[in-house]
Amino acid sequence: MHIHNYINGHLTPAQSGNYLDNYDPSTGNVYSHIPDSDAADVQAAVEAAEKAFPAWSTCGLQERYRILHRIADLIQEQVEELAQAESRDSGKAISTSRTVDIPRAQANFRFFATAILHFSSESHHIEGQAINFTLRQPIGVVGCISPWNLPLYLFTWKIAPALAAGNCVVAKPSELTPMTAFLLSKICMEAGLPAGVLNIVHGLGPKAGQAIVEHPKIKAISFTGGTATGRILARTAAPMFKKLSLELGGKNPNLIFADCNFEEAVSTTVRSSFANNGQICLCGSRVYIERPLYEKFRNELVRRVRQLKVGDPFNDDTNMGALVSKQHKEKVMGYLSLAKEEGGAILCGGESVELPGGLSGGYYLSPAVVEGLPNTCRTNQEEIFGPVVTLQPFDTEEEAIAMANGVEYGLASTIWTQDISRASRVAERIQAGIVWVNCWLLRDLRTPFGGVKNSGVGREGGTEALRFFTEAKNVCIKYS
Repeated sequence: MHIHNYINGHLTPAQSGNYLDNYDPSTGNVYSHIPDSDAADVQAAVEAAEKAFPAWSTCGLQERYRILHRIADLIQEQVEELAQAESRDSGKAISTSRTVDIPRAQANFRFFATAILHFSSESHHIEGQAINFTLRQPIGVVGCISPWNLPLYLFTWKIAPALAAGNCVVAKPSELTPMTAFLLSKICMEAGLPAGVLNIVHGLGPKAGQAIVEHPKIKAISFTGGTATGRILARTAAPMFKKLSLELGGKNPNLIFADCNFEEAVSTTVRSSFANNGQICLCGSRVYIERPLYEKFRNELVRRVRQLKVGDPFNDDTNMGALVSKQHKEKVMGYLSLAKEEGGAILCGGESVELPGGLSGGYYLSPAVVEGLPNTCRTNQEEIFGPVVTLQPFDTEEEAIAMANGVEYGLASTIWTQDISRASRVAERIQAGIVWVNCWLLRDLRTPFGGVKNSGVGREGGTEALRFFTEAKNVCIKYS
């Protein structure tokens, strides 16, 4: 099967005619080919977007609302086809694709289609002299670059607000997981999205992605991915004075206090550590447990992790499918070897899982729990982005906060306690863009999303996204 770019309303190959292999992580086999796009394809996409911008930016909120809602309707109607494609491309369990990834993709379009109708601006009255009011106007052509871990989920999280605000988009999905973006191209055509409003260019980051970032006509970049790539992107975009939104890596702490609701804390920690094979930037990879509860919590956590079923992504009873690629599996296993070198004990997991038949070449790994590591070691400092968590005890609230904040990342965190005063104190002092108390991944799309320190710049979600994808213009009218 050959995937195509979506440029100016048409499905087209890369201008070079070259293709890249796309692997099925569950089998290790090539199952499709994607365009190996470069600057020429990005140029064609930008020209199409520039041509479409005047009409799209002035067609009116109701028309944009209507089309984006139609896209959401079509995603909802095709949820099974999209879920199957997502699991084939990423290796994740089909249950996750059906209940998380695809429903969230349609919700992104529906939310921002509605949100733009209620997006208000400010006015300021200078008594007896003048009135000032603020216009929020679309930027023009913007670039959206998304990662492989939640392919359609995060692709639409960027595209939907950009389109709702009246921009035209040149977007690149990850070359590891291009299939649902390709299917979205067809959905947009069926929904009647005007040609050139959304352009999807497939290919490698250093070629297609870099061409998007450095194109002078693309005025804003929204990127989700690794911190190292974010640095490269920023070095290109910042001197060009582009608007930047960077959602980067995480090394998120879970703080488990002895007075927590034990059952909820354990069950949610299993999910927050190993959902999507731990390949979610919000997963809690460092679990800090108050010492009186440490042994009980550790033992129960390990018992439940051992019960997680690693298997065929397309079986409904599979908890964890394949990792996204052979290279990524090797990276995760390298960190498990490092954990042993640093003095850690692997309490369970961390082993390749060999499945029978056609799945024998897949990238399967059992979920691992590690204890006995210092907070300063590389295993506890660097983002692994896989099914690996570390456990450490703490004695005081101050110690827990210091350990939680003792990394260069600051994306998300989770606090488990029944003491509302403690929860409030700790939440205020945690260095993170998101703090969940007695829950995880409970998302309200109206709230700001993003991190601090090396976890990113800017915020997505709700009015924050609509503000990013618009420019503020103050108009001052003096009274006669």
